[in-house]
Amino acid sequence: MNNIKTHSKFNKLFIVGLLALISLYSCVPIKQIREAYKTVPEQYLSDAKDTTNTANIKWKDFFSDPNLVDLIDTALANNQELNMMLQQVDMAKNEIKAKKGEYLPFVAAYAGAEVEKVGEYTRNGAVEKHLDVREGEEFPEPLTNFSLGLTASWEVDVWKKLRNGKKAAVLEYLASIEGKNFMVTQLVSEIASSYYELMALDNQLAIIEQNLEIQQNALKMVKLQKEAARATQLAVSRFDAEVFKNQSNKYQIQQKIVETENLINFLVGRYPQKITRSSTNFIEKPIDAMHVGVPSQLLANRPDIKKAELELSAAKLNVSIAKANFYPSIGVQAGVGFEAFKPKFLTSTPESLAYSLVGDMVAPLINRNAIKAEYKTANNKQLQTIYEYEKTILNAYIEVENQLSNVKNLNKSYLLKEKQVQALTESIALSLKLFKSARAEYTEVLLTQREALDAKIEIVETKRDQLLANVKLYQALGGGWN
Repeated sequence: MNNIKTHSKFNKLFIVGLLALISLYSCVPIKQIREAYKTVPEQYLSDAKDTTNTANIKWKDFFSDPNLVDLIDTALANNQELNMMLQQVDMAKNEIKAKKGEYLPFVAAYAGAEVEKVGEYTRNGAVEKHLDVREGEEFPEPLTNFSLGLTASWEVDVWKKLRNGKKAAVLEYLASIEGKNFMVTQLVSEIASSYYELMALDNQLAIIEQNLEIQQNALKMVKLQKEAARATQLAVSRFDAEVFKNQSNKYQIQQKIVETENLINFLVGRYPQKITRSSTNFIEKPIDAMHVGVPSQLLANRPDIKKAELELSAAKLNVSIAKANFYPSIGVQAGVGFEAFKPKFLTSTPESLAYSLVGDMVAPLINRNAIKAEYKTANNKQLQTIYEYEKTILNAYIEVENQLSNVKNLNKSYLLKEKQVQALTESIALSLKLFKSARAEYTEVLLTQREALDAKIEIVETKRDQLLANVKLYQALGGGWN
């Protein structure tokens, strides 16, 4: 009769527990998060409808200068920041292994030895005092215990919490690869930009040296004019000052050349040395036509957009993981081995054989503030990654638009600069002739030389900006990492 009552009581407790679990599931919070907006304009403001995209060209084919290609190749192998990023990628890969191991059974081997002395007048002491184990042999005093065996534990991943953790780790790993690719595009762009800057500085230095030769010849002429009483000391001093000014500018440019060379050496990951380049035909360097394709191609070409998209997918899985914390976890533990109070009995079976099998289910019922907060945080992070993803797409589109406009305006500016340089170059010789024949003031000669020098330097800068704009447009389109 007592057994029937006990069984009935157990059934009631089981039903109460089951109802508690059902009510627990109904209390799991649900928060709806909007989807990310992936829509981009059908075309750029330049009205280009061609799907041909320069971003698909490999960087070794995009850059034709072999010296620049060698520098980029060396940087991809030696740049310290890029190598640090590669370690980050490896760490993300290691995390996949760690997450994968969490939903597989854990098996461990154990071996132990212990000694215990109990009081003779305690229950255990009294039993040990009078109990013979084998053939009248008494318990050892003090009592020892030796064990040897295997244990296993396994959390049954009913709610896919652990498997989703592994999937999220895979997505984070893929995102780290895209982050590395984005760093490569930045590194390629920075080296190319610094290389073109260096070539421009070389040409500016050559222009100043040529101009100094012209000014020194003009200074000699003014001194002769003064000796012939056709010019004053003021004219000589003004020409002298102009020569000193350009000599000073020459040293400033030389310093910029050193700093730019060292910047490239830093990016390449080596100590300062001369950068091999050919700057003689810089001003005649052709500007390649760029094909931007359509905006939707940015989603596939830009590593930063792909990285943001992968991080968004990982954030969604993290929400599922946080939600699974509200559900009960089911675990299984088992063990098998040998246990005896003397080592010689360990191999005596089945007397020394020990085993266990335990299954448990644990669910949070009261005071779930921590897991509620974790769930809300996971949702907030997901929404944050949605905004980050949308911002990355918007930024990519605007970068392309800015560089498209920049390329177009620089091309127009360069054509006008060419005409300006040509006109001012012709005016230098003309001003000197007029000054010799006393039909022009020395100030006109100085002003013409100064304007011609500024115009020549500006056209070199414009050529540099054209090359840089192409590099930045190539990067903005998603090129440079493959």
